[in-house]
Amino acid sequence: MQSSHQIDYYIHGEEMQLVEIELDPQESVIAESGSFLMMEDGVQMQTIFGDGSGQQQNGFLGKLFSAGKRILTGESLFMTVFTNAGQGKKRVSFAAPYSGKIIPLDLAVLGGKIICQKDAFLCAARGISVGIEFQRKLGSGLFGGEGFIMQKVEGDGIAFVHSGGYVFEKDLQAGEVLKVDTGCVVAYTPSVDFDIQFVGGVRNTIFGGEGLFFATLRGPGRVWIQSLPISRLANRVLEYAKSGWGRKEEGGVLGSLGNLLDGR
Repeated sequence: MQSSHQIDYYIHGEEMQLVEIELDPQESVIAESGSFLMMEDGVQMQTIFGDGSGQQQNGFLGKLFSAGKRILTGESLFMTVFTNAGQGKKRVSFAAPYSGKIIPLDLAVLGGKIICQKDAFLCAARGISVGIEFQRKLGSGLFGGEGFIMQKVEGDGIAFVHSGGYVFEKDLQAGEVLKVDTGCVVAYTPSVDFDIQFVGGVRNTIFGGEGLFFATLRGPGRVWIQSLPISRLANRVLEYAKSGWGRKEEGGVLGSLGNLLDGR
């Protein structure tokens, strides 16, 4: 019997997406703090410790421990539960934090568990457990782009994660290896072996500009890869801001001359 609430959903938009979730009476969805966009009258909002999955220990200390683990993944102590307390179907919507794609994950089909980067989780049907996953390999933890701690999403309902840019989904066969930039791994099923490989070669290391390590994903299993991690976007914006610091972009001869010399 399915323990998570069964929800219907529709994803709107292309580059800046939102997910609209339809709740039957007494159905609930959990979400990260700050992801809420809008809801219809009759939906009640409640802030809770942890993820509200019902899998955490009883009592205040148990709930505090469950919520405290979320700090290790860079998330808030609290999550928000939205419940349809009215009559008929009600809708509540959540927005992506930056340009990219929202990925629906049916955990009942995917084996009940997904491992994802720390800030990927957006929302899920109530009953889904959101916890932490430790990287067992030293190299993966030190150089994997996400550190030793990642998120794990467990249950038998639908969860939604977010990534930057375009999302590439691939089913890896047994023994098949995919080499990926360490910051571009969004999520993977537990059957995938995640490790780190040194790029190698003096010229590649010094002049390649692609970092010193690849993330290697070995099948069998399914992986989700993002084309634009937020760290890469932030670095580009910072570089642009530094290069244009003190320059008057609109009007002025010096501003126009500077842009011409820069090729802009």
